[in-house]
Amino acid sequence: MNKVNYIVAEHLFCVEADENIIKLLSNYVPFIAETTTNALFCLTVADGGPIQYVEELSQDEEGQDIICGHTEKGEPVFEFRFGGRTAGWLVCEPGYRRGTLYLSGFLTKAAVDNALMIQFAMASATLDTALFHAAAVSLDGKGYMFLGKSGTGKSTHARLWLQNIPGTELMNDDNPAVRVKADGTAVVYGTPWSGKTPCYRNNCAPIGGIVLLSQAPYNRITRLTGIGAYAAVVPSISGKRWDNSIADGLHETENALVSNVPVWHLDCLPDADAAHLCKDTIAL
Repeated sequence: MNKVNYIVAEHLFCVEADENIIKLLSNYVPFIAETTTNALFCLTVADGGPIQYVEELSQDEEGQDIICGHTEKGEPVFEFRFGGRTAGWLVCEPGYRRGTLYLSGFLTKAAVDNALMIQFAMASATLDTALFHAAAVSLDGKGYMFLGKSGTGKSTHARLWLQNIPGTELMNDDNPAVRVKADGTAVVYGTPWSGKTPCYRNNCAPIGGIVLLSQAPYNRITRLTGIGAYAAVVPSISGKRWDNSIADGLHETENALVSNVPVWHLDCLPDADAAHLCKDTIAL
């Protein structure tokens, strides 16, 4: 077994796996860490399965199914299926500090990525951290996040900023992480998980604005406040919300985030005017 340490959003974690698995993790290379102390969690990758468990919830995530459950001992279990075939089972200790991914031999890389995303999201949920389903760009030292349901156009809108607003850089195209610091500053971080667009950058920026996107035959942007801002942000955050500890931690992070960062709703066309309207409104 090889052991490699990584840092994402200032959280250290380790992966224990054989050399062939480690070689698959090229998207994690920018996040390799020299420090080895105070790891948030550790994932061990092994062959095995099937794992017997009691199902709690099944989620369809863009062509894959993630089934959540627990073993007879109460250990959290996540099964990853693609096209009806199982790629692996993640079994965690309570608290998610240690986990074991049992591989089936099918879509190994996808199973490892899913396991690490889930363990990161769960283990960091009580530490002012949230893993988002969003696209994030940076401009003039600040980060801007675009939220919305799958197919809404998050990646398209980020690309419109890149094409039409000089100085814009893509931070992450699918799963950026956010931390709210003790002084209320919210920071968005690049991660090793970026969906269909390979963007694995170990970078960060204070958040200048969060934008919920909706497709429309026109371009119009409005500021959201209070419950409206909270409701806009929550669906884009990963977490096991039927776990009270995780739900409470995410609730505190969500409250702090919308209290310190402007949240907007953009009805838009997939055009350059939408990008300019958004930028001119939120990038003050």
